[in-house]
Amino acid sequence: MKTRPFAQVDVFTATPYRGNPLAVVLDGSGLSTEQMQHFTNWTNLSECTFLLPPTQAGADYRVRIFCPGRELPFAGHPTLGTAHTWLAAGGRPAGEHLVQECGVGLVKIRRDGARLAFAAPPLRRSGPLDEADVALIARGLGVARGDIVAHSWCDNGPGWRGVMLRSAEQVLALRPDAAVLAGLDVGVVGPRGKVGVVGASDGEGIAFEVRAFFPGNNGLAEDPVTGSLNAALAQWLIGAGMAPERYVASQGTALQRAGRVHVDRTADGTVWIGGETVTCIEGTVRL
Repeated sequence: MKTRPFAQVDVFTATPYRGNPLAVVLDGSGLSTEQMQHFTNWTNLSECTFLLPPTQAGADYRVRIFCPGRELPFAGHPTLGTAHTWLAAGGRPAGEHLVQECGVGLVKIRRDGARLAFAAPPLRRSGPLDEADVALIARGLGVARGDIVAHSWCDNGPGWRGVMLRSAEQVLALRPDAAVLAGLDVGVVGPRGKVGVVGASDGEGIAFEVRAFFPGNNGLAEDPVTGSLNAALAQWLIGAGMAPERYVASQGTALQRAGRVHVDRTADGTVWIGGETVTCIEGTVRL
């Protein structure tokens, strides 16, 4: 075993313990995939990352991202949390943007004041879901099929299936059936503010309420705040004219969290997904 620098950070929040926690091992050198997976499972968090030297030209660092039971080619809150930790440990980007190497390739990360934002990777799969999937998801969420007003593949590494309900209230009231949704990554979004007016903001300036359900922790898990899903939802909703080019989404409300995801599509068409990160634990681990 080796003593390695370690941090646990909270992502998509400026208030500790109200976002999505992430474990970061700042030196993953010499660890096997099995060791990384075992440690991730032990943390009992939604994700854990391991920093490694880059192997692609232009990358500032390489990261491997794990969730319980599997490795992910990309995930949003681990991207921002790892970048925050790398910078806090003295990392210096070689260029204007920090560049992360991960399973989907190179991902740009920019600084927006106190926030970091990643450039959404291209969707691997998009377009409407099969009607059989939509009917299954409706049954698993416990809603009528007619309550799903829009749907799309939102696959940017994690194979999210995105569905939009009529309102944020419906999203927050969901009590999903784990047996029906077994094996599916399902993202649910609903507009806040005026019910039925997609993209309308409420008094807090929040346009959408988001929830994410995925296989994990020996059953169906809910992710507190999900960067990859919000990135894919933004590409879908903005592209379809169902959301403005800049908005804020709320996630984690059903879990007593207060995640805030800042979405911005720039003139060149890049969708940036941003949020704040705070460090909660610093130290070392033996791995």
